[in-house]
Amino acid sequence: MNRLKSTAAAFAFMLAATLATPCCAAHDVAGVHFDDQTSLANQALVLNGAGVRVKMIIKVYAVGLYVPRKDTAPAAILNQPGPKSIRIVMLRDVSAEKLTEALMQGINDNVSAADRQGLQPRLDALEAAMRNAGEATKGSQIQLDYLPGIGTRVTMGGKPLGRDIAGDDFYRALLKIWLGERPSDRSLKGDLLGQS
Repeated sequence: MNRLKSTAAAFAFMLAATLATPCCAAHDVAGVHFDDQTSLANQALVLNGAGVRVKMIIKVYAVGLYVPRKDTAPAAILNQPGPKSIRIVMLRDVSAEKLTEALMQGINDNVSAADRQGLQPRLDALEAAMRNAGEATKGSQIQLDYLPGIGTRVTMGGKPLGRDIAGDDFYRALLKIWLGERPSDRSLKGDLLGQS
């Protein structure tokens, strides 16, 4: 009987703890909230990590990385199947030209010349879409989503910038901007990998 009581008490405690925990906690970075969970392409994603891109002491944007399963190894994240999402919230105004240049520089720093040649037509499409977007003002939200079987969808304020860009190799190249061997910001790489 005592065993039954202790089992019931343990169950009641676990139930109370579950009910007391909010369903969608948030991770706060530089005043920007990233939910711990989201969904994309009808699949649940978890926040792997979030941080701030800092350039010469200036906070440029907050970013969160969503994947199907958390991992701290860059290669595991890059090769993880399923949908993924990079969510960026601008912390200052940045021209489309500067933002595009930063993205292209990040890819060039982390992708081999041979791989870049295969990606070039798709990189050109991304560059054109980003430049047509105009200025990314403070508070603007940019999403780089990977949808299996469709490709990369880039949106600003919920509106698509250009057409979807095919290939999981293209999304891996984008992820390497932050998770590659020569990331745009080493501290941010650690944050996105949940290492800090």
